[in-house]
Formats: sequence, C-alpha cells, structure tokens
Amino acid sequence: MRRFTEEEKAFIQEHMHDEPSQLMLQASRYPTLPILEMVQQIQARQKAAAKLPSWATNPDIVFPVMVSVEQSSSEATASYKASLFSGKLLVDLTGGFGVDSYFFSRSFDQVIHVEQNAALQEIAQYNFILLGASNIESINSTAETFLQSFAGKADLMFLDPARRGTSNEKLHLLEDCEPDILNLLPVLFSKSAAILLKASPMLDIDLAISQLGCVAKLWVVAVQNEVKEVVYLLQPEPVPATHIERTAINLQQNGQQLVCFTKAEEDTAIVSFSDPKIFLYEPNAAILKAGAYRVLAKQYSLHKLHPNSHLYTSDSLVPEFPGRKFRITGLSRYSKKEILKYLPAKKANITVRNFPETVADIRKKTGIKEGGEIYLFFTTDMHQKPLILICEKA
Repeated sequence: MRRFTEEEKAFIQEHMHDEPSQLMLQASRYPTLPILEMVQQIQARQKAAAKLPSWATNPDIVFPVMVSVEQSSSEATASYKASLFSGKLLVDLTGGFGVDSYFFSRSFDQVIHVEQNAALQEIAQYNFILLGASNIESINSTAETFLQSFAGKADLMFLDPARRGTSNEKLHLLEDCEPDILNLLPVLFSKSAAILLKASPMLDIDLAISQLGCVAKLWVVAVQNEVKEVVYLLQPEPVPATHIERTAINLQQNGQQLVCFTKAEEDTAIVSFSDPKIFLYEPNAAILKAGAYRVLAKQYSLHKLHPNSHLYTSDSLVPEFPGRKFRITGLSRYSKKEILKYLPAKKANITVRNFPETVADIRKKTGIKEGGEIYLFFTTDMHQKPLILICEKA
C-alpha cells in the first residue's frame, strides 16, 4: 500500500478541486513527486466528496482504485443499516473499502472485516486504525475460505456480493453475483444467528424473496430520492412472503421519509379512484420500488388517479406525504397547441407515469425545453384516457 508523505498529502489537498487530466499533463513540473498515484487519490476523493465526506475530507485516509470507491456503500446508507442492529459480533464477509464495517463497529462489540483483495484489505485495515475503530479485525480471505475456518458464532453476518462481471458489466441476479449467497445459506446459518444481504436495486424483490426462502424483513433505502440499496434480513425461521415487513426509507438532508407495510396489507387495502382534485402527489423512489401503491393511499387518505399510475390526489394538502407534492393549476389533452398555452416560456419539468410515450418523445413532439417552475405529468386517468396535469410545487 502506498503511504504518502506529508509533502504528498499537502499536494493532494492543494489540488483537490483541479482537473485530474490537467495535473497529469503537468507531471513534468513535479519530477520528485509520484503524480500518477496522487492524481488517483484526487480522483477518488472527488468521487467520494458527496458519498463519503468524512473519508474525503480526512487528509490521512488512503483511497483504493476508483471501482472500489464506486461500489462501496455511502456514509448515509451504511449509518442507517448500522442503526438497525446491535450485538457482540458482526462478520462482514465482503468487506471491500470497509465503510459498512466501520459503521457496524459503532453498534457491535466486535466486527470482522473479510476482504479477498489483498491490496484493498490492507487499505481498509490502515484506515480503520486512522478512524479509531479498534474493534475491527481485518482479514485477507475469500468469504468461503473464512467460513471454513471460522469456529465462532456471529450475531449477524453481512454480505454485499460483487455485482460486476468479467467484462465489468453490472449484474443483479443473486446467482450471478460473488459469493453465491444461495449456495452459501446452509453454512451461513450454521455460523450466524442471522444474515443481512445487500442486493442490487435492480433485482425484483418478489424474485429475491422466492429464491432466498428465508427473508424476515427487507428495507429499500433511497438517498435524496434515488434508490441505492435493497437489504434483506435472513433468518432460519420462515416468514410467509405476504407477512414480510417491507420498509421504504428515503434519507434526506432534512430528515427521512419512512413507510412500513406487508404484502398482505398492500393486497387487501381498499383504494378509491378519482379525477384530479386540487393537489397531486408523487411517491418517493423507495416507495415505488418497495411496491407500497395501495397501502400508501390508505395510510394518507388519498385517491389514486389510476390503478397503474401511482399518482395520488386530494382536496386538502397532506404536508407529511413521503414524496413530491404539487398544486394542480390546469388539465390538458395531449395537444401541443393546448399544452403550450400553459407554457409562455415553452419550458417545463416533465414526468411520465403510465403513459405510452417517453419524456424524450414528448419533448421532440412539443418542443418543450427542460426547466422552469411548471411541472407536467403525462399520465392515464381512471377512465383510461391520456391526461396532462399542469402543476406547481405545493
């Protein structure tokens, strides 16, 4: 592992906001400095600035290659996961850069960080010491090899299987990821009371529940309305699929939006449908991924516009609704001339929900530019007719 001198650290901090490619072109100006290694650190810190601010702003932290930074959890999601559990021993079988291990070390007496890439494991171990996480033991091993020799019993084992193929393509099916959680389940349960699995946000939740067969709870975690993780708690005692608690959480700078429900509650929720009223609601991304469509209308006493549109309406504003809220200022048919009457600047923010055309198609046909204070929702109403709602933020 490359350990940087004080002079090299100072260079990295001084050029934190510079363009890396320009620094490489100027390498000859610094003949005594390892410019390539320092530029790689600068690139990683720039990438981590929003995702891992505590790491990015610490001049002593060493960063690995870019792909390891990209694949790591963010501080926000790692902190949230760690807040859900506590105990004596957690084993992170796919430790990587160590972000999850570090946050779990705050809620467990001991954490074992297992990473098969020797260089990455060394970097993580070095950073744990810098961060004062003295209760983390870091081991260079594959998950399978570690499990063969591990004689203890963990309170929780955490896995975030690698989701990159041999050609660096993104994978999301459980059987395609490494390690193969489906084959490891028997040995995992023999050495841990429970398993926490972080899976691809692209993986179908019902498929994952069916394949795993031992899901007790799950969390869909979004940050600033972008789904980042779907996390499954696995336990030996089976829970009926319809009774698994699903939590959709959207972590925001000013707090969090949270909805909990089961598939049974979703399937049996009685929902009313309506033409657009005064206010329009769009659920956050975590809710849409978790599948809380009908139960959301019930919990917040709202009407749906259509069974498949997942847009909601009411006469009175519901300020606590977990998503975006709008006041409807007009309704339009899908007619360029009619829509443009509402857009003097010929620009608007466009959202498509249960509509046969894409945003790109609509912009091409209408000439509407992006931006402004007006929001257009292209959807289908309860009468199966296309409808455009002209809105402003509530």
